[in-house]
Amino acid sequence: MKHHELTYRMKEKAELVQAVVTTVCSMEDVLRYVVDLTLRQNGKSLVAPCLDSQNRQVLETFCSAAGLTFLHPPLRNHLTDIHTALTHADWAIAETGTLVLNSASEDLRIATMLSETHVAWIPASRILPDAVALSDRLIETMKSPPGYMSFITGASRTADIERVLAIGVHGPQTLHILIMEENPS
Repeated sequence: MKHHELTYRMKEKAELVQAVVTTVCSMEDVLRYVVDLTLRQNGKSLVAPCLDSQNRQVLETFCSAAGLTFLHPPLRNHLTDIHTALTHADWAIAETGTLVLNSASEDLRIATMLSETHVAWIPASRILPDAVALSDRLIETMKSPPGYMSFITGASRTADIERVLAIGVHGPQTLHILIMEENPS
């Protein structure tokens, strides 16, 4: 399957589970998106575990200018304060619209499970057609303990409560996926 076909299929499948999928061109676009989204949702805080220091500094500047609080690790100190979490996905599975994150970091797990809104960005080149295409990568990744992989398909949902679908019960209420085109031309 060609690159643009994988991106299209990923978007199509993720949107079926109510994820919002947007294509971006740069890391600055990602950082601006997450700040603007948090403001639109009337959020007050943002976290970005595992973001490199240069991009974290830029994001902190954007947050400060927008009147948002940038929360610093350890996130155990902010369990009830996280509105928006920005993370990087290691891979995506186009067939199901699923994000795959190497979640060995406790801060990353907290961010993806306790935020109201989860925004994940992924380079388009990291979108794979199906889970079979991911298997060798997973085997290699899991060789270095501790291993903890998260497979995220849409916002948190359950129908356990009187068979009524509830969104955001066990995690974020909304999931935004930003697909970064490395070479948009």
